[in-house]
Amino acid sequence: MLLYGTFVHTPEKGVVEVLRDTLVVVDITTGIIAEIKSVSPAELGTVAAGYPTHTLTTLSSTQFILPGFIDTHIHAPQITYTGTGTDVPLMEWLSQYAFPAEKRFKDASWAQHVYPKLVDRLLRNGTTTALYFGSLHLEANQILADITLSAGQRAYIGKVCIDQYGPDDYIESTDQAIQNTEAFIQYCQDKDTDLLVPVVTPRFIPTCSSVLLEKLGRLARQYDVPIQSHISESLDEVAFVKQLYPDENDTQIFDRTGLLTSRTVMAHGVHLSQKDVDVLQERGTAVAVCPLSNAYFANGVFPCTRFSQLSQGLGTDVAGGYAPSMLASIRHLCVASRYLELHSPGSRVDWKMGLYLATMGGAHCLSIQDKVGTFHVGKQFDGVLVDVAASGTPIDVYEGEDYVEKFIHLGDDRNIAHVWVQGRRVI
Repeated sequence: MLLYGTFVHTPEKGVVEVLRDTLVVVDITTGIIAEIKSVSPAELGTVAAGYPTHTLTTLSSTQFILPGFIDTHIHAPQITYTGTGTDVPLMEWLSQYAFPAEKRFKDASWAQHVYPKLVDRLLRNGTTTALYFGSLHLEANQILADITLSAGQRAYIGKVCIDQYGPDDYIESTDQAIQNTEAFIQYCQDKDTDLLVPVVTPRFIPTCSSVLLEKLGRLARQYDVPIQSHISESLDEVAFVKQLYPDENDTQIFDRTGLLTSRTVMAHGVHLSQKDVDVLQERGTAVAVCPLSNAYFANGVFPCTRFSQLSQGLGTDVAGGYAPSMLASIRHLCVASRYLELHSPGSRVDWKMGLYLATMGGAHCLSIQDKVGTFHVGKQFDGVLVDVAASGTPIDVYEGEDYVEKFIHLGDDRNIAHVWVQGRRVI
């Protein structure tokens, strides 16, 4: 496959690199970028002729290709009420909205109905990789895994574990949680593809006993798989943990139980102390920044610049975040930082940093920065073809503009023409 035109990526924080008149050669059997070369329009025909088995796609002047977006925190079963349920604090929200929605996935036919729509929605919004929280149910999570594989999305999926302080009909024993988590890990690993990775997933400290946390930590080490959870998310969550563990906080408990590792992604972290951050940094643990849901439920803003020593990605946090688009997450990240800067100078981040977190930052969180996140020879080709001149979109095009910034701030899925994962066109 030959792609010619403008490619845009962020190899470093805050740095946007624009590669114009660039030919990218992708090995369609492996999905790996074989060559990247600068070619003038006059030379293109001659150069392309040297690849007789490859098809050539030439971008227009209003088109460019970005790396695929990486959503480092999304609750798959909550897609059903996305856009609603923004009226109560977190702990009430779980009981009133999240748990009832997730319980429905005990019915496998409901999962078969919902999850194709979810994955299609994300791919159409340019999300080529997603770190999913699933539900409690083994079969529903297996269905989600099968659907992401069939659709071609790169998926990290965790069977949620809850063995205390859950609804009577949405809870499991400690042994059930471990058995079903292990079964799901084996189910995914038997697929033998790096597009599907199982993730050990304790929901958060209040709903997981110390025994469960310790056993999940051992399971993650046994199978060498990533870990995800929520950490120091909101004031009511922090207060609940304080009631349960008067002498410890989230970071200390996760660390004690072996769940803070170099393959762990913790969502939110709004109320982490500097001491907590130092521990996370020492363990190599990443944070999924979720600016939209933080605004509604976390009672604060994650200070990206202050905690810049941490590996950071960006998450939609559907449905705590009401929008499944990573563009919305980038925009809200920038807006939130402007408010934070009013009382914490130096907190501002811009769209370039947002784009980095949504691509290369997320790749670092998942330890796949050598595979995806930028356009370099030897990496897998995960890309999003953007057309700012597509009809019926929020963008009006005028000459001499920065089309990339305009797309980040105004664009939506109607501006996304094609999406590739590992060299395979999925949209």
